[in-house]
Amino acid sequence: MALTREEKIEKILLLEEKQRRINENRLALYKPYPKQKEFHTKGATFRERLFRAGNQLGKTMSGANEVAMHLTGKYPEWWEGKRFKNPVRLMAGSESAELTRKGVQRLLVGPPEDRAAWGTGAIPKACLVDWSMRSGVADALASLTVRHTSGGNSTLQFASYDQGRTKWQADTLHGVWFDEEPPSDVYSEGITRTNATMGPVILTMTPLFGMSEVVRRFIPPSTNDRADICMTIDDVDHYTPEDRARIIASYPEHEREARIKGLPSLGSGRIFPVTESSITVEAFPIPPHWPIIGGLDFGYDHPTAAAKLAWDRDNDVIYLTACYKKRGADLANLGIAPTVAHAAAIKPWGPIPWAWPHDGLQHDKGGGEALADQFRKQGLDMLEEKATHPPKEGDNEGSGGNSVEAGIHDMLDRMQTGRWKVFAHLAEWLEEFRLYHRKDGKIVKEFDDAISASRYAYMMRRFARVAQNKRKPDMSKVFRR
Repeated sequence: MALTREEKIEKILLLEEKQRRINENRLALYKPYPKQKEFHTKGATFRERLFRAGNQLGKTMSGANEVAMHLTGKYPEWWEGKRFKNPVRLMAGSESAELTRKGVQRLLVGPPEDRAAWGTGAIPKACLVDWSMRSGVADALASLTVRHTSGGNSTLQFASYDQGRTKWQADTLHGVWFDEEPPSDVYSEGITRTNATMGPVILTMTPLFGMSEVVRRFIPPSTNDRADICMTIDDVDHYTPEDRARIIASYPEHEREARIKGLPSLGSGRIFPVTESSITVEAFPIPPHWPIIGGLDFGYDHPTAAAKLAWDRDNDVIYLTACYKKRGADLANLGIAPTVAHAAAIKPWGPIPWAWPHDGLQHDKGGGEALADQFRKQGLDMLEEKATHPPKEGDNEGSGGNSVEAGIHDMLDRMQTGRWKVFAHLAEWLEEFRLYHRKDGKIVKEFDDAISASRYAYMMRRFARVAQNKRKPDMSKVFRR
């Protein structure tokens, strides 16, 4: 039966009312991607969080929804992150007043230029109590008063980095949200304002400034109170494969890693300027006739790392097939002997020869025993001498030196010519590969443990042997290449 005119009008009004209620309570509709949920969940245990992501992937949306939850006390059933039971005082901002208005304010409140639509952002309209305007910037908010489920009111202050650190010298805060990377002094001020409450300090950004002082707080994390979460264009579903390809092609090549993967833009400072896809392969069974060798990089405050290489001699291709990283200090704090734990973790890789660096000759401060000997006692087949490059024809073993630059040059040459491949699941090695860089022309010797281990193994590849051959190599008759 056809609807009457009055019934049609009533139906339209009902649909409009339904849409209005949806628009004014968008917080209830927020359904995060797995990486976004990981970012939120880590707030329960980590005070400082960095959410690195490419452009237009949802990082700012994540920050806005979390801030809205803290301001209102409205947490969804799936929420496992930080919770506030009472009203809070927060601060949020971005690089400039204009960008704060267009990004942070818009996503929290609604279109800045349309006050009738305020309440269509992450903060439900029913929770907006009052606001004050910022002078000198059209439609820009200075603060918000937000109703909390406990019955009181929360406060949100807006600020921008171009105002300087003094603007961020507010009273005690329960939390701070930086959208895009702040100067280090502004970030430090944000932390200071939350020291009394130990509240969350969150940073959502695309790292276009490279390995800055702020980024280096998180990569690698120097304390157990910082978390680094990275979301790439492949972690979101709102782009089709065709869209992804067009977006990637639209960015300048030197910015692509930052804008689509959230990786710090290293520019000309990157040591391995090759695409990840050009060196990764899916794992496969290693043919039994390929020689194998392992490399160790010793550490305590920084991780001890191990890498396993397989050498396809017929085609002269090196394959990185296994990787391990663990800080000795973390194991010691658990009452576990680091050397014992490291050796136990890599023994299952098989009876392979192990290359090691010059610091393997250093003595342990406790037992007075050389590090290489400690691993040897744990059953690893440590090579007799420290890692060196192959000697020239007629020279003695060990005369090739241990130049880092020479090793890096060889590895890069192999990557560029398709002769260095990495099993795609080795995330720890690949993370170092993405961030390995120079500063002022010098290699930054941090967060390079797995790469160093693989370099030592590569330097000593002349001692690699097939898995079935458990005899120690004859150092005087090794195959040099």
